[in-house]
Amino acid sequence: MAAMEIDTEKNLQRKQSTYQSLDETFEIQNETYRGQQYSQIYFARLHTMRTLLYSLVTHWKPHVPVCTVLELEEGKECIIVGTLYKHMKLKPCILDEYSKERSALPLVKPHNFMHPDDHLVLEDESGRVKLGGTVLSPSVYVTGVVVALHGKETGAGDFMVLDVLEAGLAPQIEPQLKSREDKYVVFISGVNAGSSLSNPLQFQLLVDHITGHLGDEKEQGIAAEIVHVVIAGNSVEIPLGLLNGQNLASKDQSRLSEPVQELDILLTQIAAGVPVDIMPGSNDPANFCLPQQPLNRWLFPGSRAYNTFRSCTNPHCFELAGVRILGTSGQNIDDLKKYSEGKDELEFMERTLKWRHLAPTTPNTLGILS
Repeated sequence: MAAMEIDTEKNLQRKQSTYQSLDETFEIQNETYRGQQYSQIYFARLHTMRTLLYSLVTHWKPHVPVCTVLELEEGKECIIVGTLYKHMKLKPCILDEYSKERSALPLVKPHNFMHPDDHLVLEDESGRVKLGGTVLSPSVYVTGVVVALHGKETGAGDFMVLDVLEAGLAPQIEPQLKSREDKYVVFISGVNAGSSLSNPLQFQLLVDHITGHLGDEKEQGIAAEIVHVVIAGNSVEIPLGLLNGQNLASKDQSRLSEPVQELDILLTQIAAGVPVDIMPGSNDPANFCLPQQPLNRWLFPGSRAYNTFRSCTNPHCFELAGVRILGTSGQNIDDLKKYSEGKDELEFMERTLKWRHLAPTTPNTLGILS
């Protein structure tokens, strides 16, 4: 089967593109826990982003003085830079499980924890201040975002926000396109091999389309322009009932491995004709916290035989034909949806670009390796 697929790909004259992995930033090499706390993450984030925002403030409002939270004076307009903290009434707390009054807590929809009484606080090394006004909406921002705020302290001790400055889009790398030919990268997620809801026929049709075994000459011409495939997380669904910490019977061991074997068959067919990267997701057999490390290659005996198969980190960054691509398997966006509001996933993704932070809710509500 593999030989036949390779011959077919030669007939398609599939286009080639130079590839360079940039996952070194997310790879963990011989690192050990030395008692560091999450406060170090927030300190490093504030230090980096404040330097950037200070450089932008000089062009934003050069005549307004910049001060710290401790230096605020009532009625005096100024600019403060710090990390936002959102006080959320419905935010889950592990201590609530042990509270005698937990039965009195309001029922919360599992997909969102917003409440009309939520409010924002700005914090720097000198202190914190509650934010007021209508310019900064608690429904848009989340804990962990670093911003510059123009406003003044009120008699009640709050900071009345008049304007807000975000980091904005980072300087973009000019794509070094060496040809004007069309080239496509296919992104796939949520394969969930082994799930009762998955349809093997649908995925086989997708594989056949990518490898050029489906459609007429026009369809195969489009397939020939596919230069890369990225599997972006949630590729398998392991039966949770089997993961109870007990020794597994032989029949249960086979049930545990069947979803991975099914995925390997699909990946082998793709890797035989086109380079494929696979990223771990929230449901895959990988570490829970970001950055997730590559899935073990030994899980895929068929796919790993091809040098076109790569097991990658999540987040995943690479350059292809002079274009840099950075993405995640979606945990960062799913977490933003829980603790803020937006029209759709694209709006949440746009916010991460404006805030210049891929996962702003880490480590508050999204696990991260410190």
